Amino acid sequence: MAWIALVFAGLFEIGGVIGIKGVSQRKGWRYVLLLAGSFSISFSLLSYAMIYLPMGTAYAIWTGIGTVGGAITGMFMFGEPKEWRRILFIAMILCSAVGLKLFS
Repeated sequence: MAWIALVFAGLFEIGGVIGIKGVSQRKGWRYVLLLAGSFSISFSLLSYAMIYLPMGTAYAIWTGIGTVGGAITGMFMFGEPKEWRRILFIAMILCSAVGLKLFS
């Protein structure tokens, strides 16, 4: 159950990042609510997961999901560049997260 909570915490972190982008572009209150709500849920789920998982592993997976999700979201929702180097390093982050899951 802790792993499921951790994955959802990472997904809600992506929602928070979308909220940050919307707020920075002054797109309205719905982005402020998205930012606050997503990060609140994300931190709550991360806190729950850390009860059962090692802190370093939980935090690394959480930030990995958020980083990869934020980069992919930026590419597809906000027109950021889709260079092969970016995709390579995103894949490296994913491989690291899988490695942490397998060995912890």
